[in-house]
Amino acid sequence: MKIKRNGSLTAAAAAVAGMLALAACGSNSNGSPAASGSASSSAKIACQSGSIKASGSTAQKNAMTTWVNAFQSACPGATINYQASGSGAGIQDFINNITAFAGSDSALTPAQTTQASARCGSGNTAINIPMVGGPIAVAYNLSGVSKLIMTPQVLAGIFANKITKWNDPAIAAINPGVTLPSATIVSFHRSDSSGTTDNFTKYLTTAAGSSWTYSHSKVWAAPGGQGAKGSDQVAASIKSTPNSIGYVEYSFALSGGMSVAQVDNGGGPVTLNTASAAAGIASATVVGTGNDLTLKLDYATKSPGAYPIVLVTYEITCYKGLPSSELPLTKAFLTWTSSAGGQGTLAIQGYAPLPPALIGKVQTVVAGLS
Repeated sequence: MKIKRNGSLTAAAAAVAGMLALAACGSNSNGSPAASGSASSSAKIACQSGSIKASGSTAQKNAMTTWVNAFQSACPGATINYQASGSGAGIQDFINNITAFAGSDSALTPAQTTQASARCGSGNTAINIPMVGGPIAVAYNLSGVSKLIMTPQVLAGIFANKITKWNDPAIAAINPGVTLPSATIVSFHRSDSSGTTDNFTKYLTTAAGSSWTYSHSKVWAAPGGQGAKGSDQVAASIKSTPNSIGYVEYSFALSGGMSVAQVDNGGGPVTLNTASAAAGIASATVVGTGNDLTLKLDYATKSPGAYPIVLVTYEITCYKGLPSSELPLTKAFLTWTSSAGGQGTLAIQGYAPLPPALIGKVQTVVAGLS
């Protein structure tokens, strides 16, 4: 599937611009600036002034840029500085009390929870709040190939450096009628600590069985391939390198007009789009306790039409214990991102809005931040 910049994407860009314009000129019942992210104007930004820093996930970079622009346009007295430095770096910044919240494509580990909670103060807890549904695209650069199917076993072989030629029989068998070159496969992975890598390797660990012998991790462990820092650099590397393949958050593949493989987990090839990604995320279950909304994703789903390689980006912050200089603006911003208006911008950019039942829980948790 080749994603092209066509009229529909131009219209999508115009729709996002329209949302930002609404954000800049709306007002709420108290006379403060407000914004609507939907045609019904049902979700408004409740402004708070001040300045906060946040950092982390590059997968949510495009969503965060749109959200921050909308919020700051509506609220001239607010400054939100989000640095897309990678999930691992974002968590460390939060632990070190540099930021008000961290973005991570993987929930805190038990050890990280202990460290992050210590930053929140005695008796307080750091929590994982799901916010962005992000399908992981298997993007490729292969001249003359407009449709490519992958299975978890073949992906495991490619990224473990065991399948090294594009015309390997394992690839040819699942792509009948496709003329595959004898060229060497150039695979790209993240060079930095990455929640996208963690989710992609969780997928391979779960769905590929014995074909993938490496543990999931934020740090790439398999041999071979080339590393690139951040989702944007992985996407750029694939685009500029013939005969290449890599994993990248779908928003970057969409904006870059990249070719994206279909994925067959056993229920038939699934084309990646917002609807198929949402179907893949819909099977997630909450495994966190209390106000923590850590999710378990079903990477092995064989449900027809459900895209299996998905991630959810969490905003990690203190449920209680943020400094008074950070709490009002952090709460107001996360209230906006979890609103109908905020979530409504995601599909336009190639993300997947969270399922209604889950976003209701997210809104309740955000409302309780204190």
